[in-house]
Amino acid sequence: MNISFDGLFALAGSSARDLDHIEVGDHDPQQRGFNARNIELAFDGAVDPYFEGFANIVFKLNNDNETEVEVEEAFLQTTSLPFNLQLKAGQFFAAFGRINPTHPHTWDFADAPIVHGRLLGPDGLRGVGAQISWIVPVPWYSQLILGVQNGRGGTGYSFRNPGDGGMFFDRRTTDRELRGLQDFVWIPRWENSVDLSPTQVVLAGVSGAFGSNETGADSRTQIYGADFLYKWKSANAEGGFPFVKWQTEFMYRRFEAGRGENESFPVAETFHDWGLYSQVLWGFKKGWVAGIRGDYLDMEDSRFTDDFERQSRSRISANLTWYPTEFSKIRLQYNHDFLADNFFLADRDVDSVFLQFEFILGAHGAHKF
Repeated sequence: MNISFDGLFALAGSSARDLDHIEVGDHDPQQRGFNARNIELAFDGAVDPYFEGFANIVFKLNNDNETEVEVEEAFLQTTSLPFNLQLKAGQFFAAFGRINPTHPHTWDFADAPIVHGRLLGPDGLRGVGAQISWIVPVPWYSQLILGVQNGRGGTGYSFRNPGDGGMFFDRRTTDRELRGLQDFVWIPRWENSVDLSPTQVVLAGVSGAFGSNETGADSRTQIYGADFLYKWKSANAEGGFPFVKWQTEFMYRRFEAGRGENESFPVAETFHDWGLYSQVLWGFKKGWVAGIRGDYLDMEDSRFTDDFERQSRSRISANLTWYPTEFSKIRLQYNHDFLADNFFLADRDVDSVFLQFEFILGAHGAHKF
């Protein structure tokens, strides 16, 4: 069994007084000063000849320095099914896109893309459920995945999420029990990878997430995603350097919002929200990586409310990361956020700087490329 401890910390400065209203991810820096939002204890290994198990327990300190604990993932998966099949069951991140299935310490930036936090949720799309995957017998890598999860609570953000104080998008939520198959979140994905040459690879995928939401008895949510990854690595690479990596994700959400809590807006609305991010990483020297990322989010305005979480916005980010070894990293990142005119903080831009540092103790299992 591999056991590891990963400490991910950040020192943050920002022109915004409430950084937690600017950053969209629960593991992003949430306040000026020091942040400890992702301290992870990880286990993985063989259970027996038929299964392997994984678990990630995450500790984080909130802005009052109080400790919170998450069972982020705890699942088993098969190792020897025939016909290129694999089953997974337990608590796990949904196989939606590139960012969602990964842990924050593997990200190329210190914070989550805006579209990820606003459409899939601050904690990403994860929950208790099961998943089946099939590697298609074709000359290139091709995999079909179908997952199903409860989709309840904050980790089912756009689905059966009771919201804050029983309110979500200014609608009173029902917080009901599962009624049938229609209340699960169904998550299909198809991904393909092709080697363009001995030094170049392309991976492309499409994802979906479909289920009910809590704002009405029959309200539904559909999220669609497409992602693309290109990577070049020199034929004379040393320790993986030099390299260039380009990654892009697009997401679209159709959210059927129920009626308001009173007669101020007695009709339902359907929101059409979309967004994307695109980032380029350049590993120009062994241990050194420079990156730039652009984010854009378009949220459809409500006819009745002015919810700050439904505001369109964009961001440009740049960073420089130094990996002294594979067990540590130091990252300096700058963000410039462009806020919408009706954003609750007023019509202005926000500048933020993060100094992120990480260390890993023990044997940490390899992550999927």
